[in-house]
Amino acid sequence: MALTLSRRQEKEPSQFERASDGSMSLIDHVRELRSRLFIASLGLVIGLIVGFFIANGVFHLLAKPYCTLPSSQAIDVHGRPYCDWVVLGVGDSLIVRLKVALWVGLFLGSPVWLYQLWAFVAPGLHRHERKWAYIFAGIAAPLFIGGGSLAYFMIFHSLPWIMEAGVLGAPTKLEISAYLSFVTNMILLFGCGFEFPLLLMMLNFTGVLSARKLLGWWRIVVFLCFAFAAIATPDPGPFGMTALAGAMSLLYFIAVGVAFLNDRRKGRGREMYAGLDDDQISPLADERVPVGAADPVEAPSPVSGPTTIDGPAPVTKPLPLDGRFDDMT
Repeated sequence: MALTLSRRQEKEPSQFERASDGSMSLIDHVRELRSRLFIASLGLVIGLIVGFFIANGVFHLLAKPYCTLPSSQAIDVHGRPYCDWVVLGVGDSLIVRLKVALWVGLFLGSPVWLYQLWAFVAPGLHRHERKWAYIFAGIAAPLFIGGGSLAYFMIFHSLPWIMEAGVLGAPTKLEISAYLSFVTNMILLFGCGFEFPLLLMMLNFTGVLSARKLLGWWRIVVFLCFAFAAIATPDPGPFGMTALAGAMSLLYFIAVGVAFLNDRRKGRGREMYAGLDDDQISPLADERVPVGAADPVEAPSPVSGPTTIDGPAPVTKPLPLDGRFDDMT
């Protein structure tokens, strides 16, 4: 008996299989979403707690471009130099620590909430779609890290110029909350900007855009990269805008190269009508056949069926709707 029960338990489909084959009901989907949201929130809370304890070290790393400036140095009562900030509110220092802890919590908890998001969406995808999702997700993370690293490098080199190019003509002390917002916005913007070529690759791999069409838009794409960098970059200097636009343009041409390799692998561009113009006349001979008279239509024959002495048999009364069965029921 115990062996039979264990075999039945082994044959029961998993939650992923039930969601894939559509046997899971709407209430089961809602319950699954609730449980996955709870686990994702738990991962974020744990990451936030860990981030609160390491927020000071992360903030000192983000503040290093400012703290290297001579204008930010001050001497305490013991004669030791330290990085001086402008703090306007009583709780600004604590709020900055909480903001840094939140960003760190999102980063540390990303494996948990990203997995829960993927586990909820993956059953609705085909096997090959899940394979490409793994590949694109593996490419997206290094691209975002590369964009954030470039933003940190640009802050290091552009911050002295930005402060010296102002009306004061010399670097001054900065407000702590404004500086943190400036750094985080730069990192997020550069990280999201580096995901742009990945979107183009996805459109090519799904067959929406060909590599030749992507390459034909290179002038428009380069112009849009510089326009986007000029409008969205919080760095008012030319360094951040040029770095972001140049990096996005370079990644665009790399994505076009990958798209050409993918088109060659799939044989795109060698179709039967690929080199023909839409308005070109067909080279086939025009064989015109005169239209003649139509064939005569025979008279319909009577339908054979059961008959009686008085004539055709009456049609039987149909069954009620409750007694009928179709191919679905």
